[in-house]
Amino acid sequence: MKAYLVLDFSVNDYGGFRKYIAEIPAFIARHSGKYLVQGVQPTTVEGDWKPERMVIREFPERAKAEAFLGDPDIRGLFEVRHATTTSKLVLVDGCT
Repeated sequence: MKAYLVLDFSVNDYGGFRKYIAEIPAFIARHSGKYLVQGVQPTTVEGDWKPERMVIREFPERAKAEAFLGDPDIRGLFEVRHATTTSKLVLVDGCT
């Protein structure tokens, strides 16, 4: 069953965030993931949720997404994202 990482974020330091933008695609590919939505400005249709930018990454299975999240080589990039953005990240399973 496919799994999805959904990131809701706002960039506080674009200059610093560029490192993350440049390097994260290789890690996503390493774990068989791909972008479905990449840094777009969403339109809120219902409710009071006001995300500034969204990213949705698809992985062929939850284990691949978890391996991506736990990859020790990616820790530094996650630190860059944490330092340069305000973000929320969720992992969800797809439908069968």
